[in-house]
Amino acid sequence: MLPDTIERAVRSLPTVIRSGRKVNGLYRLLKSPLLWEHAYQRIAPNKGAMTPGVDGQTFDGFSPDKVRSIIERLANGTYRPQPARRVYIPKANGQKRPLGVPTTEDKLVQEVVRTILEQIYEPLFSRHSHGFRPKRSCHTALESIRAIWTGVKWLIDVDVVGFFDNIDHDVLVSLLEKRIADRRFVRLIRGLLKAGYVEDWVFHKTYSGTPQGGVVSPMLANIYLHELDMFMQAKMAGFDKGKQRSPSPDARRIRNRLSYVRRTVDQLRAKGRGDDPRVTSFLEEIGRLKAERLAVPASDAFDPNYRRLRYCRYADDFIIGVTGSKSEARQIMEEVRTYLSDHLKLAVSAEKSGIHKASDGARFLGYEVRTMTNPNPHKAIFDGRPAVRRGLADRMKLLVPRDRVVRFVNSKEWGDYDSFRPVGRAALRFASDVEIVLAYNAEWRGFANYYAIADDVKRKLNKAGYFALLSCVKTIAGKHRTSARRVFAKLRRGTDFYISYEVGDTTRTIKLWQLKDLQRHTRTWGGIDIPSSAKFVFSRTELVERLNARECERCGSNDQPCEVHHVRRIGELQHAGFSRHMAAARQRKRMVLCSRCHNDVHAGQPTDRQRRTARSRGEPNALKGARSVRRGA
Repeated sequence: MLPDTIERAVRSLPTVIRSGRKVNGLYRLLKSPLLWEHAYQRIAPNKGAMTPGVDGQTFDGFSPDKVRSIIERLANGTYRPQPARRVYIPKANGQKRPLGVPTTEDKLVQEVVRTILEQIYEPLFSRHSHGFRPKRSCHTALESIRAIWTGVKWLIDVDVVGFFDNIDHDVLVSLLEKRIADRRFVRLIRGLLKAGYVEDWVFHKTYSGTPQGGVVSPMLANIYLHELDMFMQAKMAGFDKGKQRSPSPDARRIRNRLSYVRRTVDQLRAKGRGDDPRVTSFLEEIGRLKAERLAVPASDAFDPNYRRLRYCRYADDFIIGVTGSKSEARQIMEEVRTYLSDHLKLAVSAEKSGIHKASDGARFLGYEVRTMTNPNPHKAIFDGRPAVRRGLADRMKLLVPRDRVVRFVNSKEWGDYDSFRPVGRAALRFASDVEIVLAYNAEWRGFANYYAIADDVKRKLNKAGYFALLSCVKTIAGKHRTSARRVFAKLRRGTDFYISYEVGDTTRTIKLWQLKDLQRHTRTWGGIDIPSSAKFVFSRTELVERLNARECERCGSNDQPCEVHHVRRIGELQHAGFSRHMAAARQRKRMVLCSRCHNDVHAGQPTDRQRRTARSRGEPNALKGARSVRRGA
């Protein structure tokens, strides 16, 4: 199929879905090399591209011939997904999470399937879903809660037991068949689910779940929980009641009295009796009533004729907010538990799930979500004029949990947080000063940026920032066997600290990142609930163009097939020479080589030009160090 035909076919998928029809002909799209090039562009830059599966292969050596081989096997029905290699990664609570590493071919197939599924389902996904979606993240989920959930009285925290491991394959396939009429495409997805995994060289079948680490797993998880989103939207439509709360009894009393007193004053003044002592008394009473009005709530927080139900989900983590009674919150939680069990075959953890008072807060995506009330009146602008506004009640806040900060500082070995004793990291003393600063900057900046939208981020992270700075300086001082005071004096430039290093004849500096450098995001509430439009654009990167040109970048030959050579790490090329280091960095760690040059690179063999240059200079021994490049290759 031609590229423009493929692009039109993929772009037409959302239109077909919105019309209510099932999508067909998806398996034919798998024959397009353009889709596979797009998939390779998305996967190759990731670190996982060089992680081998059960076959020991990586993306090093990728070529159009391999893509054609996969397409041919898919077309004639001989393609079989291979089992994933199971590994375990540590979790924050000290336990380990299973992770499946698919083979290189399966990664490509999953990415192509994910691309097609995204075009089908992205226009249908709920605005309350934020996980693994374009232009959405943990921060958009949290920001939507802070913007919309004001006045919530109860928070329902629901924890699904082993979600990714317990997805029912039959339920998932039936959900796919509701939108997709192509049986071969659905059969391919079922084959990916049933591929199994290998652990300790023992094959295990998979009867349920999607492998964590699979490229297509997040999309399938969203498709699975989209049914929960639709269930909650129906519950919200039936639960919500009333346009606004009724005024509180005190506010109604003060409003009626103010109206009466003002009307009486206006009548006395209209009769020319403005100097009447009663006018002065009424004016004093008006001032007292205004002050009293600012101290009482404007509306009835427990109005039985006003109810609201809120819902937000990120992957399998979701939270529900209820503006109503606790009995209504219990009923909603039980209905959600029943729906998950009966329709999605998922169990809810009784220990980790519960109903929390909104003012006490609940945990969601690593934040503490709670409502707070400020009874003090404050200044505000109404219609361009300054005015005094009553205190804010039940405003949703995002807070940084203290235990997360303590665990982060202690896990990074910056010192003991509670005893307030920063220490250096002995493991980094053999690194260079630049590497030490970069390591601290990356860890500290990443943690602070995640909590950047918290309302108390500067106050909660101030002590952790002190640990980061002191630990970094003490690590450098321990490396050079000097005092931290001397390191501070050397690095200080005003209120900041810089480490200097030489690049040729140029002196460059790296700033020690501090909490004051944190840029908090500007809140833009209006753009959160806008439905995202998934537009698929085919674009060939420079790498794909070079690969299709069939010209080796090492020897210049263009008469044989070429492959993509992946450099494992740029830092491993430090002995390979400046020109090769810069070429690999410029080409984003990938080079297009012919098969012979690719084998020579992995064997550490120099090029013919390098041999001639070394011989002309009388340096034949210079070629002996070429094999040291092999690890970097």
